[in-house]
Amino acid sequence: MTPKDKNVVLITGAASGLGWALSQRYYAKGYTLVMVDIQAQLLAERAASFAGDQRVLCITADITNPAAITGTVQAVEKRFARLDVLINNAGITHRSLVEKTDPDVFRKVMAVDYQGPVELTLASLPLLKASQGQIINVSSMAGWMPVLGRAGYCAAKSALHQFFEVMRCEVRQYGVKILMVYPSFLDTPIESNALGHDGQKATHARSTIGGMGSADDVADAIVTAHIKNKARLFPDKFTWFASVLYKLMPSVFLRAMSKKFASELNA
Repeated sequence: MTPKDKNVVLITGAASGLGWALSQRYYAKGYTLVMVDIQAQLLAERAASFAGDQRVLCITADITNPAAITGTVQAVEKRFARLDVLINNAGITHRSLVEKTDPDVFRKVMAVDYQGPVELTLASLPLLKASQGQIINVSSMAGWMPVLGRAGYCAAKSALHQFFEVMRCEVRQYGVKILMVYPSFLDTPIESNALGHDGQKATHARSTIGGMGSADDVADAIVTAHIKNKARLFPDKFTWFASVLYKLMPSVFLRAMSKKFASELNA
């Protein structure tokens, strides 16, 4: 990764949490920055911190809307005529038991965490092929192992993992690279804004396992993995070990996980 002011990075969910941390780091490295977020007011506040720098383009868009995806890619192509890095970071989660959850919650989680990144990537692919660019997907360790109360989230992140692992093999011939990132529990708005069973904000406390990571630390790790052309990044080694335990001894993992997240059953 060579820092040049002509290299363009597009980051979804760029106005808060991990997306904001990534935006600051890529901007500091000299990248032209495209910040995409559904939160118009917060995005405007973030844009103000760059003091009108023409290297920064802010787009308010809902990545679950096909027309918004098309408009976003067209805006990037019109303004910069290239795209070097696409970071699919925007995400949403829920904390609710399967049998109590409105199906609309599962649809929304799948749309934001899986379908949106897939469709934005497909729309961006011609530009990424032209630049022999990089796709970075912020997945989750929940895509590797079950987590009580997060069935929809686990399903969406698992789908994201499988889709892009297949795609990796298909786009390698064009020089396009894919980095999959698998963080664990982060101190970011994705959990504080988690949906409950009825689609409203969850009111019960979150259950966790392992340490609580920070957006800044994970952003640093992502940039380093990008520079080194890594294919996969597991920032939390403890949770990675838990995922290995699940693959090797699923019954042992499931008992331990159910005990650790038992409070979800009574939420």
